[in-house]
Amino acid sequence: MNRDEISPEAIKCAIRALKKEIFGFRFSYPLYTVPESLARGSLHYYLYSDALSWEALRLDSNGIPKAWYRVTGAVYWPAYIAWYGLVQLGHYLRRGDEANLSSFLKQVSWLEKNAVWRDDGAVVWPMNFDYPNGAVLLKAPWISAYTQGLVISALVRAWRLTKRQELLELLKNSARVFELDVRNSGVRVLLDGHILYTETPGGPLPGIIDGFMTSLVGLYDLYVETEDPTVGRLFEEGIAGLKYALPRWDYRNKWSWYDCAYLSPPAYHNLNCLLLEVLSSLSNQSRLADYAQRWSPKELSVLERAEIYLVFLLTKNATRLRHRTWRQKSWYDLPRLRGGARWHSLHKP
Repeated sequence: MNRDEISPEAIKCAIRALKKEIFGFRFSYPLYTVPESLARGSLHYYLYSDALSWEALRLDSNGIPKAWYRVTGAVYWPAYIAWYGLVQLGHYLRRGDEANLSSFLKQVSWLEKNAVWRDDGAVVWPMNFDYPNGAVLLKAPWISAYTQGLVISALVRAWRLTKRQELLELLKNSARVFELDVRNSGVRVLLDGHILYTETPGGPLPGIIDGFMTSLVGLYDLYVETEDPTVGRLFEEGIAGLKYALPRWDYRNKWSWYDCAYLSPPAYHNLNCLLLEVLSSLSNQSRLADYAQRWSPKELSVLERAEIYLVFLLTKNATRLRHRTWRQKSWYDLPRLRGGARWHSLHKP
């Protein structure tokens, strides 16, 4: 296959994506904040849903999820596994079904076994694959503030539940990468002198807002559990950076940008609003709640909804054209092109 040839599978995936974006665009999303999560020592995560589609989900024989996408195939992703585990824990806390608790602990066990202790003392959950993100190709192994934050939140709740010392040892070393900038194998970046934690190292700033905010939630969980002043400082620095960068993610006081490249799809936008509400409560920063309120889809008029829908479609497809995403080789082509090497991708809630 030459570089300009597009496989039939890629065409099918593109058609499905366009149909979903054009005909499946909805302003609501079945994800909610959890008031009980704000209590110190709670097992609840801050967000919950019992109606997620999990369309990328492929469970292996041990009940561990893989995420499937065109350029990846079905492969393991630490953030996806952590999120799946947190949702299973949420089901257990509401339903009392031991099968859900067992599933949560399975995800924790996988995360524990696949933690990497680096020579600099950091514990990370790397992505062992190359991943194209816009104009940047993330080369394996790479790390992500988003992944680190979700895994921390899952392990904190596992520690609260089991009191296994091994989990606490992982947690104590999981914040190190937030102290290191991306040039030193960390996730810390500077925007006009303000500190952010990036989901995609090497990408344009300020980056992806939900990944940044998810990492802040993880740092808060870690600080509550360990009372480590360094972790507390990292959280406060990140909150200050978030407040500074919020205007960069703001589309006309109505909606959020995704990676500052195109308007956020509804799922991500609703997630952004909920995370702002959560972080406002955790940090006592009312400005974050103000943004959540002004971005609320409930506040949009009919004309504003039409505007958001059209601008999303225009900016999303302009991004595709700019980066020629159809040239990204699919997982189906990898055995021929790369000797069977496997790629990996992320499906976020």
